[in-house]
Amino acid sequence: MKKSLILSSFLVASLSQAFDFGSALSAGADLLQEKKTTPQTTPKSSPKTSLSNATVASGLKEALSNGVSYAIKTLSKNGGYLSSAVKIPLPDNLAKAESLIRKAGGGKIADDFIVSMNTAATKAAPKTAAIFADAVKKMSLDDAKKILAGGNEAATEYFKKTSNTSLKAAIKPIVQETMKSNNVTAYYDKVNAFYKNNVQGMVKSSGVMAMAKNYGADAYIPSASETNLDDYVTQKALDGLFTMIATKESQIRQNPVAQTTSLLKKVFGN
Repeated sequence: MKKSLILSSFLVASLSQAFDFGSALSAGADLLQEKKTTPQTTPKSSPKTSLSNATVASGLKEALSNGVSYAIKTLSKNGGYLSSAVKIPLPDNLAKAESLIRKAGGGKIADDFIVSMNTAATKAAPKTAAIFADAVKKMSLDDAKKILAGGNEAATEYFKKTSNTSLKAAIKPIVQETMKSNNVTAYYDKVNAFYKNNVQGMVKSSGVMAMAKNYGADAYIPSASETNLDDYVTQKALDGLFTMIATKESQIRQNPVAQTTSLLKKVFGN
C-alpha cells in the first residue's frame, strides 16, 4: 500500500512538471510566427546552362541512384533503423506518456516494442529498391531540370510525389509479415495495457487533465494508442528512407567530396 502511494505521488509530481501547457502553447505560437517570418534560403546549386540536357538528366539520375543506394544499404543493416536518426518511436499518444511509463516500471516493455517496430522496418527496407529504381528510370528531362534547380531535397520530394503510393503498397505486406515474426502487435498491446493499468489513472486524477482543458490543450494529454500499427510502421519506415535519401542528396549538392564521379562533379560542382 505504501509503495503504491509513493508511486502515485511520484507520478503526480512528474505529471505536474511534465505538462506546462501555458509555456507549450506560447512556444507553439512563437514557432508559427518564426516560420512565417523566416526568409527562404536560396539553394546553392542551380542548373548549368552550358550542359546538355542529356548530361543534366544523367547526372541527376546518378545522384538519385546514389541516394537510394545509400539509404537502403544503411537502413537494411542489422539495427539500421534502431541505431539511426530515423529510429521509429512509440506512436504519438504513447510517446507523450513514455517518460511516465518508464518511471512506473514499464521501460523494458516500451523498449521491446520499439525494437520490434524498428526491426520490422529494417527487414522491409530492401524491398523498396526496385520501386525507387523504376521512379528514376521514368523521370523525364523536365523533371530532372526542375529537381536540379530546386532545393537540397528536391529529388526526395519528387520521390514522395511520384512513388509514395506504390512504395506503401509494396512495403506494407513486408512490414506486416516482419511485424508478425517479431511479435510487434503483442508488444504494442503490452505497452497499451501497461499504460491503462499503471499510468492512465494518474493522468486523470492528477489535475493535469483539468488544467489542459482550461488551456485548450487537452490534445497534448497522453493516452492509450488507437493507432493502426501496420500503417504507422509502414509510413515511418518510408519516412526514414526519404530522410536518408535527402541527406545524401544534400551532400552531393553541397560537398565536393560527395561528388564521387566526373559526371556528378560536372553537374553539381561549382
